[in-house]
Amino acid sequence: MMKKTFMYGLLLYIILLLPPIIELLEKWMITHMLVQIPLLIIAGLLMGEYVKNRLPNLFKKWNENGIPGILLVYIVTMYWMIPRAMDEAILLYSVEIFKFISLPFLVGIVLYDSWPKLSSLAKGFIVFNYIPMFGMMAWLYIDSPIQVCNNYLESEQKMLGWGFLLITAFMLLYVLQFAFIDRRESE
Repeated sequence: MMKKTFMYGLLLYIILLLPPIIELLEKWMITHMLVQIPLLIIAGLLMGEYVKNRLPNLFKKWNENGIPGILLVYIVTMYWMIPRAMDEAILLYSVEIFKFISLPFLVGIVLYDSWPKLSSLAKGFIVFNYIPMFGMMAWLYIDSPIQVCNNYLESEQKMLGWGFLLITAFMLLYVLQFAFIDRRESE
């Protein structure tokens, strides 16, 4: 099973590396940021178990409690939310390569290793940090009076902002449902 999920992740990664797929996903701002980037992370997540089992000492040594790994995930994902990073990924081949390496390997695989190691409090802290970050990105893209990304139209920028707002709303609903659903086992 582990090798099978690794192969799915690798296949997804290879598909995302195909030039026509890259061109299609980077054609619009919303697909670039809300489809291509998450799919690269998912590819890494799918490869995570296999890589973790192949390199157990590496993960055990530097990411024993999950905190260093989740900090790396947080930093890399914050970088890819910056509009300038989106522009540079299209204009500079080196940044495009960094995107295709950092998201699956520094976010996806590391997230796979880190998340189960974190306490409930740490997981809540991470989720509660992403909610305002996504809300801020929604506000930036919707309300900005200027074109934030040079390679995309202002209308695409606003569409991405609404996408971020929708994701923020879903994250809030996910968190709120914990207040209204009884998680205790029935006796």
